[in-house]
Amino acid sequence: MTFWIGVACRDHVKRGEEGGFAQLGHGKHLAVKNLKRGDWIAYYSPTSILGSGDKIQAFTSIGRITSDAAYQVEQNERFHPWRVDVEFEKNPTEVPIRPLLEDLDMTRGRGNKWGMAFRAGKIKATDADFLKIAAAMGVQLAE
Repeated sequence: MTFWIGVACRDHVKRGEEGGFAQLGHGKHLAVKNLKRGDWIAYYSPTSILGSGDKIQAFTSIGRITSDAAYQVEQNERFHPWRVDVEFEKNPTEVPIRPLLEDLDMTRGRGNKWGMAFRAGKIKATDADFLKIAAAMGVQLAE
């Protein structure tokens, strides 16, 4: 089991929750191809809406990958994103990141450059970091 942090605006995260899927890196295959059944993903949302909206800077969703492999869908004529299925936890607490900055390995000691940790769009999280995030969201991870 591997723990992942995906980066997406809250609006996109909520669409994924409603549809039961994770989509990363603007639908690129490379972004989701190594997410496997049994892995966990938490979403960090810098903003409410892509390219605009309110600053959120919070962990907004968390769930477990349920598909065996990434698959491609047709969202419209020109957009065919890659996804994996996710069973999202119901009603997790949305957790602002700022109180966790010095508690997480990925952001500790970075000062005002902590956001650089999330530039890649997908981060492989340490067990300790993911467990702290899940606990803050009120989620106990099932084996």
